[in-house]
Amino acid sequence: MNRRMVGYLLGQLMLVELLVLIPPMFISMYCGEWHAVRAFLYTILLVAAGGLALLRLKPQNKAIYSAEGFVVTALGWVLLSFFGGLPFFFSGAITNPFDCFFEIVSGFTTTGASILSDVEVLPKGILFWRSFTHWLGGMGVLVFLLAVAPGHKSGEGHDLYLMRAESPGPAVDKLTSKIRQSAKILYAIYIGMSVLETVLLLAGGMPLFDSLCNMFGTAGTGGFSIKNASMAAYPSFYLQGVVTVFMALFGVNFTIFYLLLIREFSQALHDEELRCYLGIMLGSIALITINVLPHYKTWFEALHHAAFQVSSVMTTTGYATTDFNAWPQLSKTILVLLMILGASAGSTGGGIKSARIVILFKSVRKEIRRMLHPRAVQTVQMNGKPLEDRIIKGVNVFMAVYFCVMGVSFLLVSLDDFDMITNLTAVLSCLNNIGPGLELVGPTGNFGHFSNFSKLVLTADMLLGRLEIFPMLLLFSPTAWKCRRDIRCRKRA
Repeated sequence: MNRRMVGYLLGQLMLVELLVLIPPMFISMYCGEWHAVRAFLYTILLVAAGGLALLRLKPQNKAIYSAEGFVVTALGWVLLSFFGGLPFFFSGAITNPFDCFFEIVSGFTTTGASILSDVEVLPKGILFWRSFTHWLGGMGVLVFLLAVAPGHKSGEGHDLYLMRAESPGPAVDKLTSKIRQSAKILYAIYIGMSVLETVLLLAGGMPLFDSLCNMFGTAGTGGFSIKNASMAAYPSFYLQGVVTVFMALFGVNFTIFYLLLIREFSQALHDEELRCYLGIMLGSIALITINVLPHYKTWFEALHHAAFQVSSVMTTTGYATTDFNAWPQLSKTILVLLMILGASAGSTGGGIKSARIVILFKSVRKEIRRMLHPRAVQTVQMNGKPLEDRIIKGVNVFMAVYFCVMGVSFLLVSLDDFDMITNLTAVLSCLNNIGPGLELVGPTGNFGHFSNFSKLVLTADMLLGRLEIFPMLLLFSPTAWKCRRDIRCRKRA
């Protein structure tokens, strides 16, 4: 383990956090929220001290490998969340440290679950920071670091370890031959789509501050709202329609947008995961629209709310235009299943990912064919290309660990003795980075009812879900921290 390089990269991440804390501080200054200004200033000083201390490690060898990549990712997200929650505490917006940590982790992991019952009383700077964390966490802070930080001597293969540890999905593909160039392209697409959505919201009459905060929640598929009624506070079919479309777009693998930009239309449109994602989304919208039609005056209104909630839940954004907790059981069941499924790999959305679902079904089909034709050579293909056995094995292992984590979390949260639907959907919403669940944690509820212990469990679920479990688990593996007695280890010592 190249511990000095791990510390050095964590120092760089903390300096990135220092920079992104400045805009919300200026907003608080503009609004005259001096208690919030002091909170941001104290936090910036602490982050600067910690970051500069870590940067003083100055590793002689800047090489990193898979272990370092996973450790930097997991520790980086924990550190960013710890310091990122301090403005809540120092400003008095949230007085319970457990609640501060829960809220900021929910922001960075783009979950959108909240312990707050009234967000509209918060200072504007705090509201902006709370929503801004969604945008930062959506594409990933390490991807951002690769895009903007000066190159180091570790090489392209080592940059890939960082990107692979943070990027969601069964596999990470480079858009170009260079990882840093790929990271820049991803962020260019991300920023371009964010700007476009902001412009469209402004065109619909939404104020600039509201447009930015709602864009942050949509782009990061996070769902923190600056209104207690979420998107229902904007009773405009146009504004809610813009958010519906962009939630769906940000749930698409960003590689698809890159292919469209370079005019590889056929390859983009024939992507199997994209077809699965859109097919499930459109099918769910149709079923829920039919099911909830008696609850609304017109079929258009039913279609509108069904499309918004399916897009919100499937992309794990968590915005709401209506209390879907009052919908019929069939519609709520579909939404719970969509919570587990999630968006596409390589998007800002959470959940299991459509790519894994496609691979699982193809693996099952392969096994059935193998049983019928034992001597035939069977392969699992994705987009016309055979998948490596390590990817298929990785999907199977991920699914097994995912349901183990879900089961253990469900048992631990049940100690609070709430009803089963509340406990189960709370775990699902946090593990899949969605936000609202059903019953007490529905779109009109919050997570403030849970004990501090349950909040820690759910916070861990959010981190596990965003980093897809294994980087967080590796923190507790003694093997990951050991320096192996081989040539590579001696070179890094």
